[in-house]
Amino acid sequence: MNYNKIQLLSIPNLVCMWDFSDPSPLVAKGKFPYVLLPAGNLDEEPITKEGTLKVAEGAYYYIPRADCEALNIHGKNAEVTVMAWIKRSPKSFAQCEAIAGMWNETEKKRQYCLFLNLRLFDSADQVCGHISGVGGATPNQQWCVDAAIGLHKVEFEEWTFVAFTYDGKMIRSYLNGEFDVRDERNPYSYHEGIFDGGKDGSDFTVGAVHRLGEMGNDFVGEIAGLAIFDRALTAQELLDCYLTRN
Repeated sequence: MNYNKIQLLSIPNLVCMWDFSDPSPLVAKGKFPYVLLPAGNLDEEPITKEGTLKVAEGAYYYIPRADCEALNIHGKNAEVTVMAWIKRSPKSFAQCEAIAGMWNETEKKRQYCLFLNLRLFDSADQVCGHISGVGGATPNQQWCVDAAIGLHKVEFEEWTFVAFTYDGKMIRSYLNGEFDVRDERNPYSYHEGIFDGGKDGSDFTVGAVHRLGEMGNDFVGEIAGLAIFDRALTAQELLDCYLTRN
């Protein structure tokens, strides 16, 4: 999967970008060289010969909260963009699929996370940008339901560019560089900001999140690149990321 890594590094407000070209350790490029640590049911050789991260079911990667201050994006006026180049694979049962973010449901320390297949509001398989300003469930709901959910399916075994942005007022989800508009769900109006989990808040995790007392909501497949910005990128910037190839 080719994409313009040099272009990404030049976009303002980049926090971290992992391209998985160097398997040991998984150090981010950009301003903050944070290291992703492996955990769970790891594949014996998670980095493929093509330079992608293979995520097996039950495997995930993380950075302890204390070691990734710049990824701890929070506040009433906070902004964030999460983007990833992925190839989604089937898993043993249907469940939400977490790509990356700071999102701990068990401890009610949700902040932000890029998901697939959130399975809310008659949705399935779409890109979902999830934001929480309260940490726990949305008031009067069983779960956090504050998310921008796209219209079109993320297909299996196809390289796909997925992303979401939050500008402090609106959450927007994107599929292959396009704003994936869906009536009432994308864009999604949300003015609560991003929750501050404090010192004991969520770690940054890739491929799963902590929920129901354990890691779950697994993403299964490959990731060719992952980037986090502390700014809501514009629609044109995201389209350029998709269209500009090496």
